[in-house]
Amino acid sequence: MESTRDRILASVTAMMRDGVERLSVRAVAAHAGVGASTLRHYFPTQRDLINAALTATYDAAMPDERIRDTSVPPRERLRECLWRLFEPFGTDDADAFAVWQSLFQAFPGADTTPDARAGYDLIVAQAERRVGAWLAILEEEGVLPPGDTERRVHLLLTVVDGLSIERALPHRPDYLVHQAATLAFAVDAVFDLPRSSASAI
Repeated sequence: MESTRDRILASVTAMMRDGVERLSVRAVAAHAGVGASTLRHYFPTQRDLINAALTATYDAAMPDERIRDTSVPPRERLRECLWRLFEPFGTDDADAFAVWQSLFQAFPGADTTPDARAGYDLIVAQAERRVGAWLAILEEEGVLPPGDTERRVHLLLTVVDGLSIERALPHRPDYLVHQAATLAFAVDAVFDLPRSSASAI
């Protein structure tokens, strides 16, 4: 049975997905069918509510089951998991452009609000946490040499960011093939780094 907290999270996630501009406590409470005081009990501030929704979204979209499937070669597992980070941008050119346009309108610039900045920081932190967890799993398994996880994560996410931006720009018809090859190249770089150089990425 769905808990009240889960119902609230499902509502705010659905509202975010539908592009609701103002996630007020009253609007979210009405959507979830609970009172404002009940919502405040679980999420004292609007920031707490949005942070929890973003975390739940990442956890649902990026499960660890695939990275733990030892029947699949480790590099392929990591590539597949990283490829899932592109899913919010889609493979449709118009969708990718719309997503990046909304991101650039919401976050960059000197007039970015503290709430918008906090939201962006959380998105980045969740991506870093997830990719770092995947690398840790592979290290524990003994298939990935120990190394500087922070720098490895930065490398992989920089490549993911660049490829996702490419999806919103004019590109060649077979760009997905080239993107897959580029992502594989980045994964190979992480796996093939000599153990003695792992901390100097």
